[in-house]
Amino acid sequence: MNSTTTTTTSSRNPYFQLVEERAMAKPIATVFDASKVHEKWPFIKGEMAPAQLYSTTSGRLFHSGKIAIITVGLPARGKTHLSVALTRYLRWLGVITHTFHLGDYRRAHCAPGQDVPEDYFFVNASPSSVLLRQKILRQCRTDIYEFFDQHGGQVAIYDAVNPTAAGRRLLAKEFLKNDIHPIFIESTCDDMKIIEENVRNVKISSPDYAGWKPEDAVQDYLRRITVKIPHFETMEETELDYIKMINAGERIIVNNCRFGYLPNRIVFYLMNLHIKSRRTYFARSGIADHDSYKADAPLSEQGLDYARRLADTITKFRVEELRAHVAAGGSKEDRPLVVWTSTRIRTVQTADQLAAKGIKVRQRQQLSQLNPGAVEGLSEEEIRERYPEELEKHNHDPYHHRYPRSESYHDLAVRLEPIILELEREHNDLLIIAHESVLRVLYAYLMACSTADIPTMKFGRDEIVEIVPASYNNVARRIPIPPGIHQEVPNTPFGFPPVFTGI
Repeated sequence: MNSTTTTTTSSRNPYFQLVEERAMAKPIATVFDASKVHEKWPFIKGEMAPAQLYSTTSGRLFHSGKIAIITVGLPARGKTHLSVALTRYLRWLGVITHTFHLGDYRRAHCAPGQDVPEDYFFVNASPSSVLLRQKILRQCRTDIYEFFDQHGGQVAIYDAVNPTAAGRRLLAKEFLKNDIHPIFIESTCDDMKIIEENVRNVKISSPDYAGWKPEDAVQDYLRRITVKIPHFETMEETELDYIKMINAGERIIVNNCRFGYLPNRIVFYLMNLHIKSRRTYFARSGIADHDSYKADAPLSEQGLDYARRLADTITKFRVEELRAHVAAGGSKEDRPLVVWTSTRIRTVQTADQLAAKGIKVRQRQQLSQLNPGAVEGLSEEEIRERYPEELEKHNHDPYHHRYPRSESYHDLAVRLEPIILELEREHNDLLIIAHESVLRVLYAYLMACSTADIPTMKFGRDEIVEIVPASYNNVARRIPIPPGIHQEVPNTPFGFPPVFTGI
């Protein structure tokens, strides 16, 4: 995928360098992009988010005021994963959201190569460490209020342990005094398998452990957990609004129902979320006999050849990945792979080779490509001749514009909402085989891209794109598909093939 959205985030965040170095060491995968979910103000003023339905003068949506989501839970229970995922989803809907990780403020306070005092994480810390904690907390809170008051923020997610009932009550009182509605989300877990998996995930992706040896990082993180357990108080404050997620979403408790539309939307999203690690792969469908949206044609010989190479590549890659994971001290358990396709013949046939290997394939109608409408089969020159005004509108806003009887990318993003929720709910590794227009939108969701990025993304048939999740950030990698008899169809500046077809 030659995406115009590739960033140099690794130069800004040291931990990305570690992620990239380890990923680049894999036999056939290379990192090329990192999620933009941590960019502070990702949208230009007045710009619509990918799935945003309307705009307001204040920038706040769904008749909801200012909301502070406050995480609660011991380390390695998925608080950061939950915060980042919720930020990504709410921004996708157009809700101005930002996560304030208390750990980021702690790291920013320290000089390069230094850390906070040894007892900083202890409940009974020294007076100097307590003062340091209070200073860091004040800076974080100041930024939260600035986000609401100066940047039109609607949802601030305060990502911290927040271990005591007394402290949480004080937080709620403070936010309410500033006309901010507090909602607590506790992530609790007594499944040691989930906790251990999260610890290993955190030690790879958290900026705290950039450059650490894996086992040293694990031991340090477990020590942090141990010192907090005796002093942690689970949420039982009946007067507060809170959501309690138990064992990675196996059970959810909602306390109080003083929720409006947006908080209820948040609850619904959390019901589809889990914190277990899994990979998502994107691949184009093969070329059909007839390049037509209306004619649901079968694969050509080139398309069948591509389908065989795709199946061989993904299965071999996963074997190598598991071998490398075990060699690095990871679990020997192999997560199953499932495949989603649209109901169109060429995507179904592209997955046939994988089905023959015993891999489960599901057809999803919502994964059908963007409908080109009246411009199907027309070249760029023909579109300019027949629809000059429409072409001008398309050039001005290729994301929201619709040609006559067609869909826009915004229409497609709204249509894919159920798929996005199912994608979050999926526990297995997932390969999505679809048209390039669908892959653009789903990739943009997982990598927190803007509407300006989506129409120009390019997914070739010479590679699989892998999204590697982590609690702090998603990273995208390319997996090359060996060449065959298939010749790639070039793309125009519009992000479509030279002729608007069903390819």
